[in-house]
Amino acid sequence: MTLPDKGPRDDRWYLNIMAPNTKGDKFAWLDPTSIYINAEAFNDLLDDLLDDLNEVDCDVVAGLDAMGFVLGAALAARRGVGFLPIRKAGKLCVDTDKVPFGNYSGRTQEMEMRLPAFAPGTRVLLVDQWIETGGTMDGAVRLVERQKGIVAGMVAVAIEENDRTRGYRALYPCVSAVMPGSHWQADCNKQTLTSFAAYRPEAAFPQTKR
Repeated sequence: MTLPDKGPRDDRWYLNIMAPNTKGDKFAWLDPTSIYINAEAFNDLLDDLLDDLNEVDCDVVAGLDAMGFVLGAALAARRGVGFLPIRKAGKLCVDTDKVPFGNYSGRTQEMEMRLPAFAPGTRVLLVDQWIETGGTMDGAVRLVERQKGIVAGMVAVAIEENDRTRGYRALYPCVSAVMPGSHWQADCNKQTLTSFAAYRPEAAFPQTKR
C-alpha cells in the first residue's frame, strides 16, 4: 500500500485521504475518520495540531460526542492532561447539566456534562471533529461556562468559515488542521474537496504485519 505523496508538511497531506459522503444529505458531507485509521496520517495530524497549540494552556481536554472523543482523547494523552466527554443527553449515569443545541443538520438536540466536572477556573480545551454551523460547539461552551470553567480554545480537523465561527476565532484560540487562507479552507467552505476526484479508500488502509 502506498500513501499519497506527502509533499510539503504545511500542505497537511493527510487531508487528501478524507472520504466523500456516499449516503446522502442526512449525513455529514465528508468523513475524516480515514485519517484516524492510518497511523502515519493520525500521528502527523496530532503533531500539527499540537504544534499550533503550543501557546495554548489547558487543564483538561473536552471532546464533543461522538467523533470529538477520538481526536480529543488523543490530544489529551499527548498533552498529559485528563479527558472530559461532553455527551448527547441521556447517556451518562451520574448527575449532569444539560443544554439544547442545533446541530449541522438543523435539528435541535441536547448535550450534557457531568455535574460537577471540574473546579471553577479550570481551563477546558474543546475538541470536535469538524465545526460547521458551530451549534454543537456553542452548547459545549455554555456547559463549560455554567460550571465556571474557562474555554481555553477550540480544536477541530476543520473549522468552516461563517459568522459564528468568525465569532469563535475572535474570542478564543482556534486551531484546525485545515489552515485559514489555504486551498483546503476554500474547499471546506464550499463543502467539497478537490481531492475527492482522486479519492481511493485503500490510501487510508493501515499497515499490516506479515
